[in-house]
Amino acid sequence: MGNVSHLVTRTATLQSTAESSLGDGMLAKDRQFVTALARGLDILRAFHAGEGMLGNQEIAHRTGLPKPTVARLTHTLTELGYLNYIRRFRKYELGASVLALGYAAISSMDVRRASRQPLESLAHALNASTALGGRDRHSMIYLEACRGPSVVAITHDVGTRVPMATTAMGRAYLFSLPDVDRNKHIDAIRRRWRDDWTKVKTGLERSFKELAERGFCVTWGEWLPELCGVGVPLRNSDGTAAYAVNASAPIYQISRDRLEADWGPRLVKVAREIRAGMAAQPSNGAAAPIPPMRPTLTTNGHRPPMAAMARR
Repeated sequence: MGNVSHLVTRTATLQSTAESSLGDGMLAKDRQFVTALARGLDILRAFHAGEGMLGNQEIAHRTGLPKPTVARLTHTLTELGYLNYIRRFRKYELGASVLALGYAAISSMDVRRASRQPLESLAHALNASTALGGRDRHSMIYLEACRGPSVVAITHDVGTRVPMATTAMGRAYLFSLPDVDRNKHIDAIRRRWRDDWTKVKTGLERSFKELAERGFCVTWGEWLPELCGVGVPLRNSDGTAAYAVNASAPIYQISRDRLEADWGPRLVKVAREIRAGMAAQPSNGAAAPIPPMRPTLTTNGHRPPMAAMARR
């Protein structure tokens, strides 16, 4: 089962490369968009947990940027402390300034503080991996991750990126968005998954239907053939930010029936517990009312989240 972790890292790398090349085309017409800044951030995004150092050639391959451009950007980022240059290997590693930014971000998140105990309890009860995720372009990034006592095949940690289109967490996040934001992401997913769009669209439609009816969705080997899981949408206590939670395991460990009958409902309860925990945390004002878990439905019980997709 050790190959699962290798596939996760490899898939995350390919996803990052595809999204970097996609971004320039999507935003080229935005006059407020600073391309130089975006390219510098793409350099930092090229590094993944557990991979160590990268040279300019490797970074150029991952970002799709010309090597001379990469050389100038890595020099600048090194001068600013965001990269360290290892002269012996002629390669770069992330610097302390990146850690300072990341720590400042996750340490101030009410949702992360509120999610730790519920997700950890669920992971131990199910002997599974559980996680809280937020959006990273058109992927999801783990903001919190817990594992059951005997989980050895899945080693997702904080900072892991997974595809939005083919994971239960990503689909749950998409479902929670307002129509205009969801359709924007779906358009980008359609371009990214052009060759497999029919299959991806079918999976999205099925998951959205499950979320509308039951509050959770199930995926079974759709991202990696060895993995399955359930996902539930989550918004913070004032409704201003969207997240998602999941529970996942190798497919040999669990049946699909149990995912639907047991894991899904439990994860829905955990999401409610996290929202309640966020609302109870000290704030500058009165806690905002907890928003509904699901978006408004149409009169027939189903919203039309895929309307824009159906026309394509």
